[in-house]
Amino acid sequence: FMDHTVRSNIKIGAVVNVVQKQDQGTGKLTQGVVACILTNSPNHPRGIKVKLESGIVGRVQEIIG
Repeated sequence: FMDHTVRSNIKIGAVVNVVQKQDQGTGKLTQGVVACILTNSPNHPRGIKVKLESGIVGRVQEIIG
């Protein structure tokens, strides 16, 4: 189980579940492939912000592979 709050655990091309800004209230997750990492700090308590290949931006909640 990889820590989703640590930037170095998230790689371009990894499959992840993210929560989008509008879904933070419900916790609805969206799965996708990381296109770029938007968080610059080495870690973030709510999850590292990424952009998926689909164009969706969200915070990583789970790293799948």
